[in-house]
Amino acid sequence: MRKTSFLVLIFIFTSFSALLAQNNKITLEEIYSGTFSTKGMDKLRSLQNGEQYTILNLDRANRESSIDKYDYKTLEKSETLLRSSASKGIPFFTSYEFSKDETKVLLATEITPIFRRSTLGLYYVYDMETQKTIKVSEDKIQEPSLSPDGTQVAYVRDNNIYIFNIAENTTVQITEDGEKNKIINGVTDWVYEEEFAFVRAFEWNSDGSKLAFIRFDESLVPEFSMDVYGSDLYQTQTVFKYPKAGEENAVVSLHMLDVNSGSITEIDLNDPYYIPRIKWMNHPNFLSVQTLNRHQNNLKLVQVNATSGTTKTLLEETDEAYLDVTDNLTFLKDDSFIWTSEQDGYNHIYLYDSSGKLKSQVTNGPWEVTRYYGYDSKSGRIFYQSTENGSINRDVYSIRSNGKGKKRLTAALGRNSADFSADFTYFINSYSSATTPPTFTLHQASTGKKIKDILDNNHLLEKLAAYTLSPKEFSTIAINGNELNMWMIKPADFDPNKKYPLFMTQYSGPGSQSVSNSWMGSNDYWYQMLANEGYIVVCVDGRGTGYKGAQFKKVTYRELGKYEVEDQIDAAKKLSELPYIDEERTGIWGWSYGGFMSTNCLLKGNDTFEMAIAVAPVTSWRFYDTIYTERFMRTPQENPSGYDENSPFNYPELLKGKYLLVHGSSDDNVHVQNAMRMVDALVQANKQFEWAIYPDKNHGIYGGNTRLHLYTKMTNFIKENL
Repeated sequence: MRKTSFLVLIFIFTSFSALLAQNNKITLEEIYSGTFSTKGMDKLRSLQNGEQYTILNLDRANRESSIDKYDYKTLEKSETLLRSSASKGIPFFTSYEFSKDETKVLLATEITPIFRRSTLGLYYVYDMETQKTIKVSEDKIQEPSLSPDGTQVAYVRDNNIYIFNIAENTTVQITEDGEKNKIINGVTDWVYEEEFAFVRAFEWNSDGSKLAFIRFDESLVPEFSMDVYGSDLYQTQTVFKYPKAGEENAVVSLHMLDVNSGSITEIDLNDPYYIPRIKWMNHPNFLSVQTLNRHQNNLKLVQVNATSGTTKTLLEETDEAYLDVTDNLTFLKDDSFIWTSEQDGYNHIYLYDSSGKLKSQVTNGPWEVTRYYGYDSKSGRIFYQSTENGSINRDVYSIRSNGKGKKRLTAALGRNSADFSADFTYFINSYSSATTPPTFTLHQASTGKKIKDILDNNHLLEKLAAYTLSPKEFSTIAINGNELNMWMIKPADFDPNKKYPLFMTQYSGPGSQSVSNSWMGSNDYWYQMLANEGYIVVCVDGRGTGYKGAQFKKVTYRELGKYEVEDQIDAAKKLSELPYIDEERTGIWGWSYGGFMSTNCLLKGNDTFEMAIAVAPVTSWRFYDTIYTERFMRTPQENPSGYDENSPFNYPELLKGKYLLVHGSSDDNVHVQNAMRMVDALVQANKQFEWAIYPDKNHGIYGGNTRLHLYTKMTNFIKENL
């Protein structure tokens, strides 16, 4: 590896110094047994009165659950609203949802996953006034939703929509044509669920008189099948529709149900390619619909008149690369609306009137709005989270809708997020940093003043005091004309006169972030363990990652795996100039997109990297789904070189270093086909490498001892080859 000029660290977080005197070493068994887990606040719901909130408390060992009500002012529990009880016919439940008037609660039980976000379950409605419980369906169903008045529940079963009348205990089937791997009504297909991040594809209007839903015709979408080995004599197969890049997608259409008459009308949207969002406006006769073209660079916000079926375009955005879909659209009382957009080069908040005319750009500056929390009509203030104090940090702010009077509501540098009361009187701030595990505090929303401490994880800090830990040192590194965010972990007994192997971790996908001033996850404990073994661990967010503006993020458009790989290789070269880095011992690893990256780095940077691990990697974007891949690459037919020149199985002969390839055989997301094609290419090139397939494991490769086994394998591979 050739040496280049080195970077100067700009700032370093070293507040772990008090912990460094201890001698216990972190083990994989501890990491994956929950030894270092943190406490949090689960399933919190703010009640409409703005003075109280509810929390779901679970005792899984005894299969007991309760919904408990707390006062914001005192943080004391005021009452238990509901407790599971076999004698009262209330089953053990793991999630809940109130009706709009909070008189009924929808309880989720016996939940089983389908894909990443979709589930099946048995559901019950509990009446807060009568204290009676009624089962919605004897069969497992998907995405039940209470009507605004709490009298009905709409849900999907076997790809059809049903409506259950609670008082009459009757069910009406709304659609008839649902059929597996052909027609879906009211829930999304695989690719929408994965890439547009939603499952429920129907919505009640504000008075419960209309139900809008999306219909998916998957007839022309190619099928994908996965063997499931199980424990029986013969394996079975899971078969589902999966549109790979350049192939046919489901044909989507929007439909409107008149609940009283039962009539269904198809809404003419002029043949949209994608319908990534539907959302009712406050007026019960008007629905908003977002549509996208196949290239995902033309987004329209369309208003639908539910009575006449006529449409009107409120807003249209275009981009030379692509546009992101968010859940930030909010309609105010008069149906003027708040919208977020990258139209000025950074993600910011905009206010439009009800006709779609821009009233004001609410936020602006060379930073990103990272979350939109809502609008308080009483104070006229908008609440949001942003990177105004550095892209690795998050803070919560409020601002008037005209863009004036901005207030920072959080004080500590790190990762702040907020959960506001329904009337925006209070917010619960969740805070962590690289040195502080999650804490939860109550604040006034008007000023940000802290009222009370709610929960902390000081017990974890006390536990970690017995372990040898090293601080994450945050900095930037100048690579290819950009200052890239970076962190470094050195061995606790670091000696600047010694040489250490360099182990790099990254994800690198479009809009992602791996360098963040936030508390440790399981991988961070693994990196601490590796540092204790004498490795220097580094993470660099290269071009294409997020929260530094649209230009930085979208530079990888049509060339996934080109600029990101260049940045990782050049960062490794630059780091190798450090006197304490052994330039002949450089490794890299990653999962999913990160595995695609680590594989490419080992091949294209074969004079830089001596070792790589790739878990569940994409090895050709031709194998991945339409929505994600075409957003960044267009289709293979339009951009064949972009696909092939960065697909690692097209140049297996470049392999020089040590390579470990890992995949789950039931990965419905990044199919094991990616690994098999890479394996075959390396075999035909007569290149030696290591590989492992985990039977019946999906993209997460977990369950039982699976994670422990996987990380033991990777740790041993690192020790033997780096």
